[in-house]
Amino acid sequence: MKNITVIGSGTMGNGIAHTFAQFGYSVNLVDINEQALQKAMLTIAKNLDRQVTKGSITETDKANTLNNIKTYTDLMVAAQNADLVVEAASENLEVKLKLFKQLDEICGTETILASNTSSISITKIAAATKRADKVIGMHFMNPVPVMKLIEVIRGYSTSDEVCKLIMETSKKINKIPVEVNDYPGFVANKILMPMINEAIITLYEGVAGVEEIDTVMKLGMAHPMGPLQLADFIGLDVCLNIMRVLQDGFGNPKYAPCPLLVNMVTAGHLGVKSAKGFYDYSVGGKELILADRFKKKELLVEN
Repeated sequence: MKNITVIGSGTMGNGIAHTFAQFGYSVNLVDINEQALQKAMLTIAKNLDRQVTKGSITETDKANTLNNIKTYTDLMVAAQNADLVVEAASENLEVKLKLFKQLDEICGTETILASNTSSISITKIAAATKRADKVIGMHFMNPVPVMKLIEVIRGYSTSDEVCKLIMETSKKINKIPVEVNDYPGFVANKILMPMINEAIITLYEGVAGVEEIDTVMKLGMAHPMGPLQLADFIGLDVCLNIMRVLQDGFGNPKYAPCPLLVNMVTAGHLGVKSAKGFYDYSVGGKELILADRFKKKELLVEN
C-alpha cells in the first residue's frame, strides 16, 4: 500500500496524515472546509518543527513529509486511487455510515476502508458497504505522531488477510498494533471511559473535589494524568458520546453517563477545546500546566 487517503483534518486526522507521510506514504488529506485543511497543514508543519528541534528528524525529512501530503475538499478526487482510506471524521454514526457508503462507490474494489472510531461498531459501519471483509478499525491514540498504540478492530466480517495487512502496515509507521474484537468501546474505552465516568460521579456525589480526585489517582495509582483532567483533554462531549455507545451497546445501567457530565456538555463546557471543563483553561489557567507537562514529556499537543 502506497496511497493513503485520510478523511477529516482535525486533531486526529492531521496526526494520522503526518504519520503516514513521514514514513514515505503518499497522503491525500480531505475535508469539506478549505480553512480547516490550511490549519491542519500549519499544525503538521509546527509539529514537524518540534521533531526537528528534538533532533528526531532533519529539515529534509520535514520537507519530504510535507511534500507527501496533498489536500482536497473533493472526496471523489481524493479517494478514487487510494489503497487505504482512514476515516477520522466526527464520532457520529450517521456521518460515518454516509461516508462509508460513498467510499464504497468511489474506491476501487481492493481498497481497504478503515475507521479511526474510538467506540462505534466496525460491523455496523461495514454494513453500509458491499465490502464488509475490507472494513476495519484503526484506532490511533492522541497525539498520533507520538503515541505508539493502534487498536486494530476486526468487524464481524473483516478478513484475515485485511487484518494481517493492517497489522503489518501499522508496524511500518512505527506503531504497535493490538488486535481486538468488535464490541462497544473495544478495549481502551471500555475500560477508560467507565473509570472517567466514575470519577465524575465521585465529584457529583461530593466525595471529593476535582483536584483531590485527580491527585489520588495520580499519586495512588501512578496515572500520569488524573481522570478529570484527562476527560478535559479528550473532550467532555467525546466522553459523553462514548458512554452512550457503551450504554446502548451493553444495555447495562453501570454505563449510564453521570448527570453532571450531561449537564456540562449541554452547557458547552467541553474541556480544553472550550477553555472550560473541570479546570479553567483561560490564559494563565490550567492550560499552561497542561502545556508544560506535555512539553516535558515531548508530546505533541494541539489544543
